[in-house]
Amino acid sequence: MADELHDECGVFGIYGDNQAALKSYWGTFSLQHRGQESAGLAVLQGEEITVHKGMGLVTEALKIEEESQRTGHAAIGHVRYSTTGESSIVNAQPLLMKTRFGLLALGQNGNLVNAQELRQRLEAEGAIFQGTTDSEVLAHLIARSHQTSFYEALRDSLQQLQGGFAFTVLTDEALYGARDPHGIRPLALGQTEDGAYLLASESCAFDVIGARYIREIDPGELITIRDKTIETDRFVNFQAPRALCSFEMIYFARPDSHMEGQSTHVVRRRLGEILAHEAPAQADLVIGVPDSSIPAAMGYAQAARLPFDFGLVKNRYVARTFIAPNQALRESGVQLKLSAVREVVEGKRLVLVDDSLVRGTTSRHLVQILRHAGATEVHMRIASPPYTDPCHYGIDTSRATELAARNMSIEEIRDMVGADSLAYLSIDGLRRGLSQEGWCMACFGAGYPVPLTNDLNVSVSATKGGPKSHEFR
Repeated sequence: MADELHDECGVFGIYGDNQAALKSYWGTFSLQHRGQESAGLAVLQGEEITVHKGMGLVTEALKIEEESQRTGHAAIGHVRYSTTGESSIVNAQPLLMKTRFGLLALGQNGNLVNAQELRQRLEAEGAIFQGTTDSEVLAHLIARSHQTSFYEALRDSLQQLQGGFAFTVLTDEALYGARDPHGIRPLALGQTEDGAYLLASESCAFDVIGARYIREIDPGELITIRDKTIETDRFVNFQAPRALCSFEMIYFARPDSHMEGQSTHVVRRRLGEILAHEAPAQADLVIGVPDSSIPAAMGYAQAARLPFDFGLVKNRYVARTFIAPNQALRESGVQLKLSAVREVVEGKRLVLVDDSLVRGTTSRHLVQILRHAGATEVHMRIASPPYTDPCHYGIDTSRATELAARNMSIEEIRDMVGADSLAYLSIDGLRRGLSQEGWCMACFGAGYPVPLTNDLNVSVSATKGGPKSHEFR
């Protein structure tokens, strides 16, 4: 959809299970919401690693009949939405490369802020890149490392990366997982009933195969999984402040996932409750934007002592409208994807709760849809603060000119979307809703936890204080 945020990827890994390929298929399928451009599996069979991948959804890129018949005791899976690199099969992951240490397959979630700098250095040293994704940088760093063992080469290479990232790396000897020193991008550890260990971007990937969630991989941690044993180490010698992306809890993660010891569903309800106290409205009914905003809308309704109902319905068979070739088609996809229930909203003063407002195009269409269905008033309430700064750690908002709250006042945004009133959750309210320290809130103007490179700083600062833009792409 035109105004949706999109995370870069989802990663999954398993080691020590004879059904590794099939379980990776289902684990990767459960992470489909994190990326819909491409999907792939890498499976370890003896000493050989084979990769199946393709464009589209998991069910389009991979055939379950084939994966269920693939033998092997270890595998990694990946779903991708590109925030760096073109949307093409060459950038689909897992990436498979042959190095002096043998074959390796890797999958990444996140962005490296120093990818261009590293790539230029590697190319000057003779490295040949196959694609344009920054994930390939790690493989080349490993291949060109002066360390004598693969583990030390991996550790040394991870130390050179800056940004928000979570990696899974599969070799013929082990499965490795690593999370950036701030923990901006998530990575969790699980275990099957038979004792095989798993890695995944979200705990919901464990549930689908009957595995249990153990814990989050710590920021800066490098974990090694062999057979039914794990070894853990740190690839950095410093302790950075924790900064998990707050949008994981606000929007990205599935409501049945747990992160940092908390249920995402419960956190979203709590954000809605706080929003109701901060921004009440004279209304008859509270509705939410399906699906991620429903918990916040329920929380708002409960705290405001207003009835809650499903005033908007999502067509679950319409997907990937955000990658339509132009903005007009993306916006028309909103009408295809969401429709109003006239019997619920007609003649009502509505509180419309959404988890975020980024560019404003979807919000404008939703207000129009509700008014067309007979709503007398539409009061928009956003269960997060104004989104003012682009993300460079794995979300597709790298251009500040696209962000409504950066270029317009709240009243101008309200007028643009056509709502009767508009209010956001405060930064303090978000902190109270998340209920613990250690979150990245850079997109809300709270500062970048990882310093940006010169090129990125130029792109960000160039729009600060500049003329206001009313163009939303």
